[in-house]
Amino acid sequence: MRSYDASGRKAESCAKHPGGGRARAVRNAADRNRRRQQGIDAGTMGFLTLAAVMMALGLLLLVAAPKSVLSQGVALVKVDASVLGKGYRVSKLTGRTVTNDKNEDIGKLDDVIVSQDRVLYAVLQVGGFLGLGSRLVAVPYSSLVIDDTGTKIQLPGATRDELKKLAEFKYPA
Repeated sequence: MRSYDASGRKAESCAKHPGGGRARAVRNAADRNRRRQQGIDAGTMGFLTLAAVMMALGLLLLVAAPKSVLSQGVALVKVDASVLGKGYRVSKLTGRTVTNDKNEDIGKLDDVIVSQDRVLYAVLQVGGFLGLGSRLVAVPYSSLVIDDTGTKIQLPGATRDELKKLAEFKYPA
């Protein structure tokens, strides 16, 4: 004889659990029906659970694994300190008067700048009187001639008027 529960679902009896099996069978049938209505069966549910666990483990491995660094080897070069000691300190050169090859004052060395492509430029302060009305211009550092002591700086072939015609250099903000 078939029996039905209060909601109209078929209740099956269970041979292993007489008397108590009816409620369990109704409950299991209701769960199966709900999953079928949702389009998820037990196999799919197991697969989704396995996939979620695998994704979590994969993410954990990505986070926990040491990251490989794409580095280029840096070649260290021995520097001869005696040669370097004969060089010029920029802090000692700035503020010095720059002359031309006729020994005329044409400006002052304001700064030395290294461009992004690693080229050196000298920033000269030209024109004006006692710093008033002067302007800054940039010339290649390689065009300067500096004596052995670093006290005399020349820009051969330059005149004050030619330097004033160069584009004005302004420090970026």
